Amino acid sequence: MNTPAQPITRTRDPWRAIRYLYRVPLLLLHIIVAVVLALTVFTWARQTVDKGREPLAHRLIRWWSRVLLRIFGFRVYRYGRPLPDPAMFVCNHSSWLDIELMHTQRAVCFVAKAEIARWPLVGWLASTGGTIFHRRGSNHSLGVVMKEMTRRLGAGRSVAVFPEGGTNDGRTLKVFHARIFQAALDADVPVQPAALRFMRDGERCYDAGFLPNESFMGNFLRLLGDPPLDVEVHFLKPVPRFDAGRKRMAETARQAIADALDGVGEGDR
Repeated sequence: MNTPAQPITRTRDPWRAIRYLYRVPLLLLHIIVAVVLALTVFTWARQTVDKGREPLAHRLIRWWSRVLLRIFGFRVYRYGRPLPDPAMFVCNHSSWLDIELMHTQRAVCFVAKAEIARWPLVGWLASTGGTIFHRRGSNHSLGVVMKEMTRRLGAGRSVAVFPEGGTNDGRTLKVFHARIFQAALDADVPVQPAALRFMRDGERCYDAGFLPNESFMGNFLRLLGDPPLDVEVHFLKPVPRFDAGRKRMAETARQAIADALDGVGEGDR
């Protein structure tokens, strides 16, 4: 999927100030709730499903993520069903919101760039929530991350990754790095693609991604005042296992996500 890049036209929005008036207090209250949960339910990242029952901490993280997106004005829709633990979920990546969007559906361990650990509050919450941090460009770091992913998958936890290796504006789906699929092969768990799509008035929307030279905080504040968005999570058919072909697994997952983003072969809501 390669949609020609076009500049995002932003017009003056008279309702932005009003949205800030009620969203900012709600967000501050929700952050306090997050801190309390992180301090009191900090073991959630090490909990696994027991006899089909989802741990309370997992349900809390899904609830908190759903409320967070509602505060931003996002309505979440799910298509298809996520696999039970343990599984590896592979997703496209255009915004920091992708992590929270997946967390509305499943309390999974994410692999994320090391810079996130230094983001105000978000980094601390991510660390508390079991995020596995990776220093881009470091083969040593990737090796450590792969071992940790395999360990957690083997222990019964699900892991979610962004095989593109970074965010983009949402118009282009980059090549998926195949090496990261090895963790699923080593742990002998299934791989399920998940397409994350932002919509407004029935059309694909790219506002959630970072604008040129936009910082995390700038993106955060902009989205907090933006009009509502529909956000979709499409859980797709699991990728067949190719013992000697992780590259083929990566290509298969990428094509499935590309088709879903373009509206081809969507599952049932």
